[in-house]
Order: sequence, then structure tokens, then C-alpha cells
Amino acid sequence: MIDFGRKKAPAAGDASREAADRATPPGGVRGLFSRLRARLNRGEGLLTRDLRELLPGRRIDAELLDELETRLLSADVGVDATERILEDLRTRVARNELADFDALLAALGAAITALLAPLARPLIIGAEQRPFVVLVVGVNGSGKTTSIGKLARRLRDQGRTVMLAAGDTFRAAAVEQLEAWGARNDVPVISQAAGADPAAVIFDALSAARGRGIDVLLADTAGRLQNQAHLMDELRKVKRVLARIDPSAPHEVLLVLDASQGQNALSQARVFHQALGVTGIVLTKLDGTAKGGIVLAIAAELGIPLRYVGIGESATDFGEFDVEDFVTALLAPPVTGERP
Repeated sequence: MIDFGRKKAPAAGDASREAADRATPPGGVRGLFSRLRARLNRGEGLLTRDLRELLPGRRIDAELLDELETRLLSADVGVDATERILEDLRTRVARNELADFDALLAALGAAITALLAPLARPLIIGAEQRPFVVLVVGVNGSGKTTSIGKLARRLRDQGRTVMLAAGDTFRAAAVEQLEAWGARNDVPVISQAAGADPAAVIFDALSAARGRGIDVLLADTAGRLQNQAHLMDELRKVKRVLARIDPSAPHEVLLVLDASQGQNALSQARVFHQALGVTGIVLTKLDGTAKGGIVLAIAAELGIPLRYVGIGESATDFGEFDVEDFVTALLAPPVTGERP
């Protein structure tokens, strides 16, 4: 259970996160999810402000839960997730288990945590797969190429060798953008001329990665709308071509979604998953929306692991999804002194 009234004691595994927090400049917001909490709480949605506004002196009853249901739906939580959360809360109300606001908030946090827990599965780079191939997909503007750059840095900092494949051969300056990330992270980039066959580019990149003994290959692809059937067919072709070299590749199909797209992001996830078998999600621009509930909608309907979240442009605004920290960011008011 999450206690929103006290700061939790750090677990042993949090040492590296605390070290990063201490390195934050004076006056800055400490920690990825602390920054997320401060930014989300600027908004007007249910999950971005102090819920005490809903309950001044009120009883926890069916009428109040109806209001809560409306707020969940307006925060892009979605029908399925909202029904699962409210079913638990209504059962507790019927048993007279929610006597006050603190009890309701704790129960809400517990219900959301239970819903999100299956999503908290970090990306595991298997030692038996070398190179480990990550095919990165998503629509235009979702932050796909930027996420590749941030992930490349994260993997490099973990001591892994990384190569990038510039499979987005259609968007203007896409190759240059990826090459800039490669130079910044000191990782090689395999590319061809504009308009080249993306499958051929990624095929060459995998061949080069195998020849050089690279640990991880991150393959960029052209951003596309999920309703463009011929472009989805192109992604299927990329998968088939990769399998010619390594029948198990790609080892991860990573879908990048823009959180500010709300229910449209859920629609994208449905189509990409049906077409490609998405194995993980990166949720970007989480700080750019007052509606953090899309994470719950994805959890309730698809259950695809949420590997990483992004809340800004810098490399430190990108990290693994942590359920407890995320729920705290959604429900707890900002800590005094924090600022976005």
C-alpha cells in the first residue's frame, strides 16, 4: 500500500536513483518521478491535482464515487480501467471500509497499483541474443528518434555496445537526427541514401552489428499512421528480413506513444500490436498532458509492458517505469519546494 502522507524509506535498489537525485543542481526537482509529480500537478485533470478538492467534509458514498468515475473518464483512464477501479472502491464502500479521505486515497492508490503492476517489466537484454535487436516503431511526432537516442545512452552507460540503424529513410533530416544522437552518444549509425529501402538498411545494420560483436542494435523506422496499411506492411517486411539473419529477431518490438494523444494513443497501440506483436511501450511527453490516465487504459486493455517513460527533452528525463513512484506522482500533491 502507498502512504501518501509519509516519504517512503529508500529500498536497497534505489541507491543509484538517490545518487542521481543528489547530483541535481540546487533548486532543481530531484528524481524523474518527483519531476513528473511536480509537472502533472500543474494541470486540471483528476490525476493532476489534490483530490481533497473533491471531498471537503463529504461522506464516502455512491454519489461521490460517481463523481470520481466521471473524473477518471475525463482523465483518459478509459472505460475498462475505470470500471475495474470503481468496482473495487464500491465494494469497499459497501463494507464501510472507507471512512475518510485518507482511506479512499489509499484504496484508490492500491487499485491503480494492482492494475499497473503487470506493466512494470523492464527490458531485459538477453545474453544469448547478440546483437539484441530492438525494432522501434510509432507514428510521426511521438518522440521515437529521441527515445532511441536516450535509450542508446542508457545502454551505453550500462556498459553495453550499441549500434543504431537509420531505417527512417523518408522523413526529411531523419537520418541526420539519428546520426546526431549517435555522435552525442559515441555509437555507430548505419544509414543509406534518402529513399532507400528501410528493410535493406536494417538488414545491413544487423549484418554489421554481428560482424562487430555489438550487444544491442536499435533500429529506427519511419513514423506512420496506424491506418496506413501499406506502411504497416513495410514494417512486417522489416521483421521478415531480419529473420533471414536471425530467426529470433527482432527480440523487442518497442512502440513509442505520445501520452498527450490520450485515447488516440490507445488506438495506435491496438493497431501496432495487432500488426507486429508489440512487446514493450515507451510513453513520451507524459509531462505534456494533464491526463496521466492513458497508462491505466493501456494496462486494462492490452497489458503490454511499459518499459520506459519520458517527461522532457534531456537524457535524465527518461527512465524505467516504476509503478509505486508513478502512482505517487499521479495522486500525491507536490512536495513543498518542488517545482517543474
